[in-house]
Amino acid sequence: MAKCMLITSGKGGVGKTTLTANVGAALALRGKNVVLIDTDIGLRNLDVVMGLENRIVYNLIDVIKKNCKLEQALIKDKRIKNLQLLAASQQNLKEDMKDYELREVVDSVLDLDVDYCLLDCPAGIEIGFMNAAKAAKEAIVVTQPEVSAIRDADRVVGLLSSMEVSSSLVINKYDRRMAKSGRMLDYLDVKDILGIDLIGVIPEDREVLGASNIGLPIVLNGKGNAKKEFEMIAARIDGEPMDDKLHQGNIWGKIKEFLS
Repeated sequence: MAKCMLITSGKGGVGKTTLTANVGAALALRGKNVVLIDTDIGLRNLDVVMGLENRIVYNLIDVIKKNCKLEQALIKDKRIKNLQLLAASQQNLKEDMKDYELREVVDSVLDLDVDYCLLDCPAGIEIGFMNAAKAAKEAIVVTQPEVSAIRDADRVVGLLSSMEVSSSLVINKYDRRMAKSGRMLDYLDVKDILGIDLIGVIPEDREVLGASNIGLPIVLNGKGNAKKEFEMIAARIDGEPMDDKLHQGNIWGKIKEFLS
């Protein structure tokens, strides 16, 4: 069955848009039909991270206001034939979209031949977050292992729970050496604080920033452990059981070895 998932965070700048782009691309590379929707009205960035900003004609608000058909607003990624993007509007405000309007768009997307619809959510807990959260039943909460980001993520987890949206956790920009020396929170401490399932730990990797700056998801041509973690997260979302041999040598392999 088609599935809609929210990608969210309490604090801005922790990597949720990068996660949306790379996990969406990784799912598409697994043969799934994927639509990414940028719900950050007025502050869209997903199109830039995907390298599709020059191809936008219509956007999410255009679909809502019936200025175009959904199919006209969906941008097909020429690098991955089964990956599409619905961009946010830069000219509108978050208040210009109602929660039921976004749900109608999501329902229309899911009626297409789509396996996954990923919603890139605005940071924070204001109306943009609430609108997006009401359109999904599952969420991935992204945080970095720092106190302010974790505190904000905890607030988001609580709100999602009150809305009956199940959450899982991705920790971004993790530095194993800093955690070992006590200069960064350990991933297990972050997991215990937030109390939700951990499905990925993405290491600090300059290659990720470089790929985002040129609009090329790292899963398309990356070589490091960050690429492997994005692929692993996509595999977990797609229902694949964890394979220790598949992830041997990366951070998740070390986690599995530690926990076993």
